[in-house]
Amino acid sequence: MIPTLLFIAFIVLMLVGVPIGAALGLAGAAAIALANSDAQLFGLMAVPQNFYAGLGKYPLLAIPMFVLVGSIFDRSGVALRLVNFAVAIVGRGPGMLPLVAIAVAMFLGGISGSGPACAAAVGAVMISAMSRAGYPPSFSASVVGAAASTDILIPPSIAFIVYSVLVPNASVPALFAAGMIPGILAGLALIVPSVWLARKYKMGALEADMPKPPFWASFRDAIWGLAAPVLILGGMRAGWFTPTEAAVVAVFYGLFVGMVIHRTIRFRDLFEILRESGELSAVILLVVSLAGIFAYSLSTLGVIDPLTRAITNSGLGEYGIMALLILMLVTVGMFLDGISIFLIFVPLLLPIAQHYNWDLVWFGVILTLKVAIGQFTPPLAVNLMVSCRIANVRMEETVRWVIWMMLAMFLVLVAVIAFPQLALWLPHKLGY
Repeated sequence: MIPTLLFIAFIVLMLVGVPIGAALGLAGAAAIALANSDAQLFGLMAVPQNFYAGLGKYPLLAIPMFVLVGSIFDRSGVALRLVNFAVAIVGRGPGMLPLVAIAVAMFLGGISGSGPACAAAVGAVMISAMSRAGYPPSFSASVVGAAASTDILIPPSIAFIVYSVLVPNASVPALFAAGMIPGILAGLALIVPSVWLARKYKMGALEADMPKPPFWASFRDAIWGLAAPVLILGGMRAGWFTPTEAAVVAVFYGLFVGMVIHRTIRFRDLFEILRESGELSAVILLVVSLAGIFAYSLSTLGVIDPLTRAITNSGLGEYGIMALLILMLVTVGMFLDGISIFLIFVPLLLPIAQHYNWDLVWFGVILTLKVAIGQFTPPLAVNLMVSCRIANVRMEETVRWVIWMMLAMFLVLVAVIAFPQLALWLPHKLGY
């Protein structure tokens, strides 16, 4: 009875507009109180203890730093310089600007690890450029929103950091390495429908007449941005710093590039950058800590074991269960952001993965791919929300384009499920 009330309370709170973090915390606290009605203070002393326990984990220190990195590189003008360099490489023509948008979003994924931050940085440059070239704003928003979803796969990734906290057996370096090949495949898969749609509907007719940036000049301007992922990922691989320390190094590198090299960030801008990233980090970490209360109530009420037995004994088999999980998480991804999905569902799904002896690093990549699809799946697609705001279009207008990109990303998900070595080869090769 109490476990049922736990989920009912959570769903009702969500439906009446209570923020996701508060809904998790309140539902969890109510369930704890009902389960301990004869205990002192109704057992509610567990609430502050688990609030702190959910937050007091070393890998979580990387989250505010990578959020700050995203804000810094957004303001530093790196995205514009990378776009010019990419255009200098691929040239002008129908479908080339969508290709550039996806390529730059993938590259920025190696710096910030945040989908919405990437959508803001790339969208600010590419959506106006694509409009000038004759692309419909709804198509431009769709391309940018879908492209930004690769950021949670290509390391460094905030989603992988949260997953490693929930699943201690999956280390952050192993997850970062495992996400590299699927992330690149996802980006390449998105390029195919984007270019095909652009040419089929004769979009970007003005693009061929636009000037092409000179190669060496644009390369010289972009070199500091190109070096950022090499410093972050190469430094982690060389053992110079941990993922958390890499985030701090990336912050100082971004400030150096923005304030000294490009001089696009002034001292007066620092307060605004720190305020924006502080607010976003606080929201993420508050949801993480309140989800700790929800997870504690799940474990103490004995919900997880019966649910695991019911699913594994359903007769669907290993691949049937995997198909069910895909359907469930992609559907949930339409309404919740990725971090919330991990915090709610990973404690429930982990025993299922262990029952079938699924590699937990591979399982983390699969879950992240599902979340990535959800980031640009209407009606509550966080990346698409950002790009639509920049393009000044309604999200409903993007559906006819987004559905093709969802299909492309789904094929990558199927490939990684069918061939686990797409995710596991690189971490094994690197010794993780």
